[in-house]
Amino acid sequence: MEKPSRILIIDDEEIVLDSCLAVLEGRNYEIATAPDGTEGLKTAQKFAPDLVLVDLMMPGISGFEVLEGLRGIDPTIVTIVVTGYSTVESAVEAMKRGAFDFLPKPFTPDELRLIVQRGLERRRLVLETITLRREKEMLQQNFAAIISHELRSPLSAVQQNLFVLMAELDTQLSESQKGRFERLKVRIADLLKMIQSWLRAVSAPEGKIGGDFAPVSVQAVIARAVESVQTHATRKDITITDSAPGSLPAVLGDETILTEALVNLIGNAVKYTHAGGKVAVSAAVEAGQVVVSVADTGIGISAEDVPSVFDAFYRGKVGPDAEAGCGLGLALTRRIIEAHHGTISVESEIGKGTTFTVRLPVSAAESISPPGEAPAAPSTLDPGDPR
Repeated sequence: MEKPSRILIIDDEEIVLDSCLAVLEGRNYEIATAPDGTEGLKTAQKFAPDLVLVDLMMPGISGFEVLEGLRGIDPTIVTIVVTGYSTVESAVEAMKRGAFDFLPKPFTPDELRLIVQRGLERRRLVLETITLRREKEMLQQNFAAIISHELRSPLSAVQQNLFVLMAELDTQLSESQKGRFERLKVRIADLLKMIQSWLRAVSAPEGKIGGDFAPVSVQAVIARAVESVQTHATRKDITITDSAPGSLPAVLGDETILTEALVNLIGNAVKYTHAGGKVAVSAAVEAGQVVVSVADTGIGISAEDVPSVFDAFYRGKVGPDAEAGCGLGLALTRRIIEAHHGTISVESEIGKGTTFTVRLPVSAAESISPPGEAPAAPSTLDPGDPR
C-alpha cells in the first residue's frame, strides 16, 4: 500500500480544524493539528509533514512567521495559506515566504480537496526532482571513478614502464627508434592529461569548471582534433577538410578538453559517414563569438532523435552498418562547451548528413596566431555552407 501523505493543519479556530478533518479524513492521509503557530512549528519538527495548511491571522506568532519557520525545518514542505483576511498584498507576501497557494475562507469541501491534492502532487514532483538530481550526481561520481581506475591507472603503469624501458635500452636504440619512443611518451602524456581534464569536466559540479581557463587558439584545437581522427578517417576512405582561417580570436578555456569536444564531434561525423564521404570542419567569427562547424555527408539523424542526441546514454536509431557507441560522447561534448560559456546545436537530414555548430565567446585577450605567423585581424568570413 502506498505510504500515506502527512498533512498538518495550523489554525486557531476549532471549527476550521474540525471541518478540515471531516473533509480530509477517510483518504490516504495522516493528519495532525495545532491551535497556533508556536505549537504548529513544534509539531512540524516531530510530524515531518508533506503539506501544511496554515492560517495567517493567529494569536502569538503570525502565519508569515510560521511560513519562515517551516522553510527552516524543511524547504520542500508544501505550504498553503488559509485565511479570512485575504488581500493581494498578503497573498504576495505569503508567496514570497514560500507558500504554494492561497485558500480564502470560507471554502467548500471540494475546494479544500482540490488544493490539497495539487499541493501533494507538487510535493511529489519536488521530491522526485531531488532524487533524480542525487542519482545524476552518483552516476557522475561512479563514472569518474571508473574512468580513473580503468583508464588512468593502467596508462600510468604503461608510462612508468616506458620510462624504465627507455633508460635500459638507451645505448641500444637507433635514432629512429628513440624518436618513436619519444612520440609514445608524448601521446601517453597527452592521454593522461586528457583523462584528468575529462574527469574534471565530468565530476565537477555545474558551473565549477573553468577556474584555470586561459586563452586558447581555436586553430590549434581544430588541428589537434583533426589529427586525432585522421587515421580512422583514412581507414574508412573519408576525407576531412579543415577550412578554418589562418587567424581567429582566442577563446578562454582548457585546450585539452576543448580538443576532446571537437574530437567527439569529428569522430562522430566519421563514424556515421559511409566510405568515400566527406567531413568538413570550418570556423568563422560572428557577433563576438568563434563559430566552429562540423558537417558530414553521412546517414543523418531523424527528426525524432535530434532533441535527444545530447542526452547521456542516448543512442538513436541508426543503420545496420553504423559503428557502435556508448552514447556519452555528445553529452560530454555539450557539458564541455557549456562549461566554456558556449552553445552547441545540430541540424540534420536523413540520408544527407549532419552539421554540429559550436559557438564560443571570444576571449578579451588578443588573437593567438599559429607559430611563425603574425597576428591577423579576426576573420569576418561568412561560413556559408560548410559542405
